[in-house]
Amino acid sequence: MVAEFDAPIERVWQLWADPRQLERWWGPPSYPATVERHELAPGGEVTYFMTGPDGGRSHGWWRITSADPPRSLQFVDGFADHHGAPQEGRPTTAIRVELTEHEGVTQMEMRSTFASLEHMEQVVELGAVEVFQLAVGQADAVLAG
Repeated sequence: MVAEFDAPIERVWQLWADPRQLERWWGPPSYPATVERHELAPGGEVTYFMTGPDGGRSHGWWRITSADPPRSLQFVDGFADHHGAPQEGRPTTAIRVELTEHEGVTQMEMRSTFASLEHMEQVVELGAVEVFQLAVGQADAVLAG
């Protein structure tokens, strides 16, 4: 996924670096995120949950593999139990974020690498591509605020 923002690279980096800003766009509009732990450094962890309209929670985690502020971030994303611990046996996704700036416009490119073709197909079938587009679509409002 590639998104462009009318903001300098340092400002766009804050979408990731500030947990309160991350909460405002990481989950889709009807499933807002709450970040519990936020450590954007190699070996660090991010734990969060998304709350659905019915009050149900879906927990997730990241393991940071690389961070080069304000240009790049790499992490492994997975499902968590209600304590934030990784769910055994569930596939994970490696995510690479690259930020580049040209004349005040920052491009954010996110690439996902799945554990298998079957995992990717499951994610697509669940509508995650559309959901992630909706989530990233909220970033403009966060940048404006």
